[in-house]
Amino acid sequence: MGAEHRDERAARTPRFHRRAPRVTGVARTGRKAVLLGCAGALLAGCASMPDSGDVTAADPSPRADGDSQVRVYGVPPQDGAQPTNIVRSFLDATTSDEADFRTARMYLAKSAKQTWRPFLATNVLQERPKSEPEAQPSREGANGYTVTLAGSQVAKVDANHAYTPEEKPYRETIHLIKEGDQWRIDRLPDGLVLGQSDFQRIYRSVNKYYFASYKSESDDPKAGKNVLVADPVYLRQRIKPITSSVEALLTGPTDWLDRVTTSAFPPGTRLAARDLSLDDANALQVKLSKQAVNTDTAQCKRMAAQLFFTVQDMTRASRISQVELQDPSGNSLCALTQDQAERDFAAPGHTGHSGKEYFIDAEHRVVAMSDAASEPAPVGGPFGTGKTPLRSVAVSRGETTAAGVSGDGRYLYVSGLEDGVERAGPLLTSASTAKNADEGLTAPSWDGLGDLWIADRDAHRSRLLRMREGKGDPEEVSVPGLGARRIKAIKVAADGIRIAILVEDKGRTTLQLGRVERDGTSAHPTLSVQELRPIAPQLEDVVAASWAGGSRLVVVGREAGGVQQMQFMETDGSASDAQTLPGVNGVKAVAASEDETRPLIADAAEGIVRLPTDSNWKTVAKDGTAPVYPG
Repeated sequence: MGAEHRDERAARTPRFHRRAPRVTGVARTGRKAVLLGCAGALLAGCASMPDSGDVTAADPSPRADGDSQVRVYGVPPQDGAQPTNIVRSFLDATTSDEADFRTARMYLAKSAKQTWRPFLATNVLQERPKSEPEAQPSREGANGYTVTLAGSQVAKVDANHAYTPEEKPYRETIHLIKEGDQWRIDRLPDGLVLGQSDFQRIYRSVNKYYFASYKSESDDPKAGKNVLVADPVYLRQRIKPITSSVEALLTGPTDWLDRVTTSAFPPGTRLAARDLSLDDANALQVKLSKQAVNTDTAQCKRMAAQLFFTVQDMTRASRISQVELQDPSGNSLCALTQDQAERDFAAPGHTGHSGKEYFIDAEHRVVAMSDAASEPAPVGGPFGTGKTPLRSVAVSRGETTAAGVSGDGRYLYVSGLEDGVERAGPLLTSASTAKNADEGLTAPSWDGLGDLWIADRDAHRSRLLRMREGKGDPEEVSVPGLGARRIKAIKVAADGIRIAILVEDKGRTTLQLGRVERDGTSAHPTLSVQELRPIAPQLEDVVAASWAGGSRLVVVGREAGGVQQMQFMETDGSASDAQTLPGVNGVKAVAASEDETRPLIADAAEGIVRLPTDSNWKTVAKDGTAPVYPG
């Protein structure tokens, strides 16, 4: 087994991820070579069966989730191929599993081989691009031949591997000339253009990890220096996956997160050896360039933590035992074990503490239950008595305190979850008269720093508010990109750096992700939510959303003219690689844990329902509302 395939020894298949069917052979066709034959799987999941070509042996060893059931190899140009066939075959070759696109470059003229930059960007289309001879006829003239490509673009991946939904028409031209007696491409756009199916086969979403930067509030003891933030990127999943994930990490955060995160790696740090793999003990040794040599132990451990969680996300099927950083000569700089990484660094989805499930029962009590419990039990404190009817509730991540909004949406109460505590007066009163369920206070949300977030809504405007440690005077948080739109619901991430917001505009509710920036001084911090961007752009009516991992949310909504659906979405707006969720009727609210092994819970037509691992929805209580996990 090659060096880059140590991560393919699957110990387990994580929840929500499909197990790829095992490939048993390879066939070579006139256009491309593809692996075929799926042991124990439907043929619909495999490549089409070619009707000609030689058959050669393939490695029959099992593959992990990161290895697709189909491998594609480019085929060199044929003698005498016409321009349209050259373009078509070139596009086929760009979908191959070759690290350097050597076959695709065979279709280029000498001048274009030197100037084409395939890694500058990747344009993702609904389907593979098609030529449009009717709109602009391909033509042969004194200067060569032009082919126009067109399609419907859905997204773009930039040079830093960041994915951005971008729906617009795609239209580019490719120019060919004759070199000798063969047609070759001499002018073409930089980057790649792929259909969605090819993109999903070739690329994989991977989280890089950087440290949260709280700027003006960095002196707060709770704003520790060890909180990691997931930064999703798309990498080619079969081209040196460990090496590519580490190289992407060393380039620094993507533009959207750059202002609120930092990297422990000194500027200019690069790999000193570019063939990374896990050894037989699932440990990883990484040689770094001279920039990383003169760091102290604390900084070295922070670098190792970033590497540990990033590579662990790429090699999901194998648990990394240790990361060791080395200088260019192979001398050890520091090492970080799995236990140390998960104990000393807070990475979403790796905290090891996911809390109980909570909801409001038919008697207006806040109740809690563990995964193993068959019956919920009232919480301690005033919220467990039913004497304060609540519309929504949020439990702090340490599960010591709860915040609840009154049934009429006007008042916010905060109380401890131990017996004998009396409910204090409201911490916040809505400025709205709260005449309907869409006005007044939203459901509250706790971040991992112990701060409480909530929005106050009326028919014309919204205010986003934060209360330090769930007490004291509310601080207004500006949301410059909101404009005249209205906040309907919020959910802040554990890191306090990202916030998911349901935004209503002219009857349409969308899910937006905002970046929390902390400016000003330590005595007078100024908070704002910047650069709202859509998470589920295809959904026009989003009902609910909840954080479900480091860079994943579970979203309930419907497309235009469609039925309600529940699905996982990545924070960059791409569809998650998680499996399709079983349907459940009439969902009003949903809750997920950032520990992806925990069940989903929802308020649906059947009552409070729970989705255990590898099962279907089960009713927990026929009557109840507002299901939540801590957070």
